[in-house]
Amino acid sequence: MRRGTYSIVARDRDTGELGVAVQSHWFSVGSIVSWALPGVGAVATQSIAEPAYGPRLLDRLGAGGAPRDALDDLLAADEQARFRQVAAVDAGGAIAVHTGKGCIPEAGHVEGDGFSVQANMMASPEVWPAMAEAFGAADGPLARRLLAALEAAEAAGGDVRGRQSAALLVVPASGQMWQKVADLRVEDHPEPLGELTRLLDLADAYGVATEGDDLVGEERHAEAAERYREASELAPESAELMFWAGLGIADAGDVDEGVGYVRRAIEVHAGWRELLARVDPEIAPGAVPVRKALGITMREP
Repeated sequence: MRRGTYSIVARDRDTGELGVAVQSHWFSVGSIVSWALPGVGAVATQSIAEPAYGPRLLDRLGAGGAPRDALDDLLAADEQARFRQVAAVDAGGAIAVHTGKGCIPEAGHVEGDGFSVQANMMASPEVWPAMAEAFGAADGPLARRLLAALEAAEAAGGDVRGRQSAALLVVPASGQMWQKVADLRVEDHPEPLGELTRLLDLADAYGVATEGDDLVGEERHAEAAERYREASELAPESAELMFWAGLGIADAGDVDEGVGYVRRAIEVHAGWRELLARVDPEIAPGAVPVRKALGITMREP
């Protein structure tokens, strides 16, 4: 199957994070193209995609192999190599990329310092240079810089067929193989990059809320309340974040403000009122004063 796609693999020189981002006019592109492991590397495999390049390259990189040698070995054993487009970056920022001569035009790639951008079946040969320029000029976390590269590709013409799905995967510089900084997919959408941006905004909000949870565990309640407020401001339509922010703020001592957050969540969905009656104070101590203020009795298990 022919999958016209543009993607980027990169290492963040400051944090050591590794990531891959992709957009295509193909259903669920992230399940095929994007691969990454903490402290090992990131891979994009596309064109007439062979997903096995992802885990096989990561296995080689994890065993200490160089990206160029690992990719060349796999290509040499692949009878369809001329149709493949594959890129890899390792934990040190070394790059290897291949655009087979059989990839459907417009197709090409650009290697940069710790990153590679690659595309095939594009509307214009300006797509991948625009991606490289945008990534190099972007600031902020790696996930945002990867997204900037995708947006630049679309602005330069993108996939000749249009757009359908997108994905973003970022892993930490070290850690267990299951750990991720961001793992977002838009499987089928008329504006996949817009939806991917919305999901990344929401993921950032949940990340801030998790910081609040961690601070509660350290009994740093005032700092936790600030994180909860920030999370709710980042995603003001999320009843989930409203509810837990309210309990956290109440636990920090501002019961009136906390009740306001919880009441708004209940207005969005009545199930939050039922949940409030079930929450154990050991999980969320702020539930006790909020229940009292709203006249809700705790349900015994």
